[in-house]
Amino acid sequence: MRRGGLVEISALEQYAKKIRRSIINMLLDAESGHPGGSLSAADIVTALYFNEMNFDPKNPKDPGRDFFILSKGHACPALYAVLAELGCVKSEELCTLRRLGSRLQGHPGSDKDIAGIEVSTGSLGYGLSIGVGTALASRIEKRQNRTYVLMGDGEQQEGSVWEAAMAAGHYKLDNLCAIVDNNRLQIDGNTKDIMNVEPLIDKYKSFGWSTIEINGHDFKEILDAFKKAKETRLKPSVIIARTVKGKGVSFMENICDWHGKAPTKELAQKALKELE
Repeated sequence: MRRGGLVEISALEQYAKKIRRSIINMLLDAESGHPGGSLSAADIVTALYFNEMNFDPKNPKDPGRDFFILSKGHACPALYAVLAELGCVKSEELCTLRRLGSRLQGHPGSDKDIAGIEVSTGSLGYGLSIGVGTALASRIEKRQNRTYVLMGDGEQQEGSVWEAAMAAGHYKLDNLCAIVDNNRLQIDGNTKDIMNVEPLIDKYKSFGWSTIEINGHDFKEILDAFKKAKETRLKPSVIIARTVKGKGVSFMENICDWHGKAPTKELAQKALKELE
């Protein structure tokens, strides 16, 4: 089931609101987790699974499927919520986030037999390397599928990201699309103050990448960026998505403290009301 272009932007916006509500409810039940980066990535993950990627939840191991790698694994509540909407995870399972024995751990696990989770992620900086290998394998096997890797901006501080970027440019992997969720905050503060990663666009260009900069919460810009990446030849593409940490919840937006803690019941109710 190719989803590309089948879902209207208004429908994507409604899906994204529902995903954000699920994120809040999951973290409330778990009493832990990462709301800030999950909410900032929600629109991108929604656009990928509901519009961009060739992924059939009823045939998740189809060799022709596109691959998605959530390199910033702590944002998995966004991915779990999308997979629940697609029927890959039962909706009632979402309340088991981070519980002992649950398939929905604090980072995605490929050993949990969840359709749509291709690899285990968590330790930052490795998703792009895995994406390079996946894209290379697709080329060698003459498959037409694409690989998408979602990273955080703080994650760009990892040296392994740039080893992978160098390899992707060297092999001219035009079937690889990386997305940087550029919300400008990491667990300890502003990314630019901790270890400035800018200018990201110039850095990726120097490694032979095609670069696209967008508003990561504007679905038209997101879809146009994926289209441009797909049309690019002989270069991997990176989409630098300007996003807001905690997007959609007023008291979480741009507040570093919400990187990794759950809302209280009262605050969760306030958040859910804002997301109606």
